[in-house]
Amino acid sequence: MTVSDRWLLPDGVEDILPPQAARIEQLRRTLLDTWQRWGYQQIIPPLIEYLESLLTGTGTDLALQTFKLTDQLSGRLMGVRADTTPQAARIDAHSLHRQGVSRLCYCGHVVHTRPAHMLTGRTPLQAGCELFGSASAEADQEIIILMLETLHAAGLEQIHLDLAHVAVVQGLLAGIDADAETQAAIFDAVRRKSIPELDELLGSAPAGSAGEQLRALARLSGGPEVLEEARRILKEANPSVQDALAELANTAEMISKAYPHLEMGFDFCELRGYNYHTGLVFAAFVPGEGQAVAQGGRYDSVGRDFGRARPATGFSVDLRLLVAVHGPSEDAMPKAIWAPALAEVGLRVKIAELRQKETVIQALPGDLETPADLGCDRVLVQRDGQWQVEVLNS
Repeated sequence: MTVSDRWLLPDGVEDILPPQAARIEQLRRTLLDTWQRWGYQQIIPPLIEYLESLLTGTGTDLALQTFKLTDQLSGRLMGVRADTTPQAARIDAHSLHRQGVSRLCYCGHVVHTRPAHMLTGRTPLQAGCELFGSASAEADQEIIILMLETLHAAGLEQIHLDLAHVAVVQGLLAGIDADAETQAAIFDAVRRKSIPELDELLGSAPAGSAGEQLRALARLSGGPEVLEEARRILKEANPSVQDALAELANTAEMISKAYPHLEMGFDFCELRGYNYHTGLVFAAFVPGEGQAVAQGGRYDSVGRDFGRARPATGFSVDLRLLVAVHGPSEDAMPKAIWAPALAEVGLRVKIAELRQKETVIQALPGDLETPADLGCDRVLVQRDGQWQVEVLNS
C-alpha cells in the first residue's frame, strides 16, 4: 500500500462524518427515549463473542455474514456480531434470569462479511427492541406497533407493512412426501418465488395435497383481500397451518384497527430469517426505498441453547438507513453561538454559563472559518461592558 492509499477503507465500510453523525445521534437519542417510555431497558452487548454464542439457534444465514477470528487468550474461535438479537437472547436467558416479561433495547454497530443489499454497507448501525417471556398475540402486536411508532418518531409517515407467518410454509413442507434434498430444493424455490421451478419440483401434485396448496400459495400476495383467498386454498391444510393463518388474520385485524390508514400486504412465501423465526414475521417499507426500513418477527427457539427456552419477538432498524431515508434534516439541528478568541474573564464566565444549555464555539487565534461555517447563528458581543448574545447577521 502506498502512502496515497493509506486513507482507503475496505469496500462497504465508511466513516460517518458531520453533520450526518449529529443527525444519527439525534435520532438515536429520540428512539432510545421512545423505547424507554414503553418500558424497554437498554443493553450494550460486546462487539465480539465466542462464535457458538453468536450463532446459537440462528441457522446458516447469520453464520455466512459473521467475521471469524481466533482469541489469542483461549485459542477459541470468536465472531464479530452481525446481529444483536442473539446477544439479547443470551442476556435475557443467562444474565438477567427474569421469570416474567423482559423488555430490552439496544443500539450499536454490527459488521457483515457482505452487504445485505446492493445499496447498503457492511457496518449497519443496528437498533432495536426485543420482548422475552410472552408467547401471546398481544406481545407480537406490541412489537409491531412499537416498530410503527419508531418509524413515526423517525419522521416516516407513508409506511407499508408486510405480514407473514413462517409456520404456514413450514406446515405445508412437512406434508410433502419427498427426500431431504428435494425438500430443500422446494424450499429454495419458494423462497425465491420461482414458480416454474416449483411447478417442476412438485410435479402433478393431487388436488388438496400439501404440494398443490403450496404451489397455489406461492402465487398469492397482495393486500388484505388475499387472506380470504388463502383461507380457501388452505381449508384442507393441517391444523398447524390453519392456526398460523388465523393468527396472521387476527394480528392484521388488530393492526388495522389501531392504524386505519396503514397500507398492509401479505406474502405467504416471505421466508426472510426462516432458519430461526418461528411465527409472525413483518417488515416495513416506505415509498422510494427498495429495502425494508424495519423488520422483525418471533423467534422462540433461540434461548433454548442458553438454557432457557423463552418465547421472544422483536424488531430492528438501521439508523444510517433511517437518516438517509428521512431523519432530522441539517436545518433542524441545533445551532451554535460563536465567541471571539479573547482571554477575558467576563467572556469566559459568560461562555461557561451558556454552555449549561447551549453549544458555544470559541474562536482560536488564526481561525480562517467564519461563524456561519461553524454552524453558528448567533454571536457573543460586548455591549457597555456586558457580554450578550445577538443574532448573526447573514
